Amino acid sequence: MKIFLTGATGYIGKRLLIQLLTNGHSVICSVRDAKRFDISLYEKFQNQLTVVEYDFSDEGIFKPIDYDIEVAYYLIHSMSSNADFSKAEKKSARNFSELIGKTNCRQVIYLTGIVNEKDLSKHLQSRKDVEDELKSESYNLTVLRAGIIIGSGSASFEIIRDLVEKLPVMIAPKWLKTLCQPIAIRNVIEFLTGVIGQEYTYNKHYDIAGPDILSYKEMLLVFAEERNLKRTIISVPVLSPKISSYWLYFITSTSYVLAKNLVDSMKINVVAEKNDLAEKLQIKLLSYRESLRLSFDKIEQNDVLSTWYDSFGSYKYSKNVWNFLEVPNKGVFKDRKEKRISNETMTIHKIFGIGGRNGWYHADYLWSIRGLIDKLFGGVGLKRGRKNQNSVSAGDSLDFWRVLYANKEEKRLLLFAEMRLPGEAWLDFRIVDGTLIQEATFRPLGLLGRLYWYAVLPFHGYIFSGMIKKLTDG
Repeated sequence: MKIFLTGATGYIGKRLLIQLLTNGHSVICSVRDAKRFDISLYEKFQNQLTVVEYDFSDEGIFKPIDYDIEVAYYLIHSMSSNADFSKAEKKSARNFSELIGKTNCRQVIYLTGIVNEKDLSKHLQSRKDVEDELKSESYNLTVLRAGIIIGSGSASFEIIRDLVEKLPVMIAPKWLKTLCQPIAIRNVIEFLTGVIGQEYTYNKHYDIAGPDILSYKEMLLVFAEERNLKRTIISVPVLSPKISSYWLYFITSTSYVLAKNLVDSMKINVVAEKNDLAEKLQIKLLSYRESLRLSFDKIEQNDVLSTWYDSFGSYKYSKNVWNFLEVPNKGVFKDRKEKRISNETMTIHKIFGIGGRNGWYHADYLWSIRGLIDKLFGGVGLKRGRKNQNSVSAGDSLDFWRVLYANKEEKRLLLFAEMRLPGEAWLDFRIVDGTLIQEATFRPLGLLGRLYWYAVLPFHGYIFSGMIKKLTDG
């Protein structure tokens, strides 16, 4: 079957794509920038895979796609990337619907949130509005409504993990009493693939959820039990939504925009209406504890396929970051260091393992301070880490950097800064003729950018000299 998949580089999309290809489908992946799509991850499926570029948030005429498409997935959302995300989401859905309506597509599958309460948050109302925009006489719409998704790298899992593992005592807002019905990412993928071509799901919506109905407080405490941690949670009524948003932002790896929208949604009970879809599709629903255990198995095996923070979110270069693949040489400041390598294999391993739990090999406390400063000024900070401790791909987030280029055969790793800066910054590692070249480049923005460079120059000398030494020492 020929399938059109949007959101192919997102948390759900990456996992769904692997399953669709494994099931033998031909998939046309729609991405905003093809440079970000790592085709090497799907090497054995390349004859089943086509990559096309569409930005459904833009105005204009979209180039036609393969008319023989039979099924399409809509996995696009803008909650973390736009202050007026509701308007942006409706525009994207409208453009998608118009494009798909010109093909032979029989079924569109849309993954959204559970919207059973009368009063919805802005985020959940936007998801409902998108559902309405996607309805069409040109194709049949199947809507799957999920609550909190639990899986290694999911936003919900990582936020819960940050809170539980970092805070022995939590002074938390009253929304911790809100009820939700979490679902394992494995079950989500089973539902998404299971409804393909099932005519009884056409033009219907289904709530999909696991068997457990829990409060957020219960979810945190169960997580703590699974990690053998003793945690105390005190709920207070005085934390305003704004304070709650900042609380989530500073403690977890989420952005402030996403934290604000999450807090808004956490006031709403997210409990599924019963249906028999799981029975019809023969899906065994996993409990919350089972979901957590599977997630940690993936983490311990270093086998996390996708993470929610690999998306660009609200970052200001989200649409044109690949324009920075060419590191400039004019109008910039550079810190270039070279050192002969005693063990090339070891050095390459260290370069491609930098960041996250492995740290930056020298003066990690200074990197931590810089990450904290970045958080204080509304940046991403260091909490994103990296999803795999041994390998990185173009498009991956790596602490407060974005991977622009990663090629072990060419012995090069190029990072672009996503921290708050009065300018643009690159960090380039490459091995040439047995020598490691480590080069930090900064293109200042005005006088403030130049003052910033000279202010951090003494720290650079210490940090980067120590880093290259650690990278090359046998």
